[in-house]
Amino acid sequence: MSTAAGSNGSSSYRKHTISLMVNNKPGVLIRISLVFARRGYNIDSLVVSPSKDPNFSVMNIVASGEEKTLDQILKQLNKLVDVIHASDRTGEDIIQRELALFKLHNEPEMRSDVLQLAHAMDCDIVEVSEHATILQMTGDSERLDSALKVFEQYGIEEMIRTGKVLMARGQEITT
Repeated sequence: MSTAAGSNGSSSYRKHTISLMVNNKPGVLIRISLVFARRGYNIDSLVVSPSKDPNFSVMNIVASGEEKTLDQILKQLNKLVDVIHASDRTGEDIIQRELALFKLHNEPEMRSDVLQLAHAMDCDIVEVSEHATILQMTGDSERLDSALKVFEQYGIEEMIRTGKVLMARGQEITT
C-alpha cells in the first residue's frame, strides 16, 4: 500500500511544511498522524496552537517523505471530518520561526568564549552555572541549524527545539 522512502530512484524525498486548521476535539491529532504514517511520511515536528476561535486549532507540521505522495496526503487530510483546511506551505514566502535551547558544557576557563559567542550569535543567555551555560535562540530553521554546528565545538550536553511556527505575510490568513 505505501511505498518505502527512496525505493524509486526518480522520486524526491524532502521536507514539507504543512499548515492545517482543525476542529479542537480529542482524537484529531491521532487521525492526522495516521494519514502521514500510512503514506510513509515521517513527522519531523508538530506544533498545535489555539486559533482566535476556541472551537478550532492551527497545526503546523514539518514532514519528510516522497514529494509525489504529498498530494495524496493533502487530499486525504482535507477529507477528514475534523480538518477544515490543509495546505502545503513549502517554498512559500511565509514567516517561519523556531526556538531552540542549547545547554553547552563549559568549564570556567571557556565561559567567556561561550558568552561572547552567544552575544555574537544574538542568543539570550538563560542560565550560567559552574559547568554549563543554557542559551536560547530563535529564528528560521537554517539559522538554528548553523548555530548547532557552531555550538558543537563547545560540547552540547542537550538541545531542545520547537517545531516551526508559521504565519502568512500581509493580510493573507495562514490556514
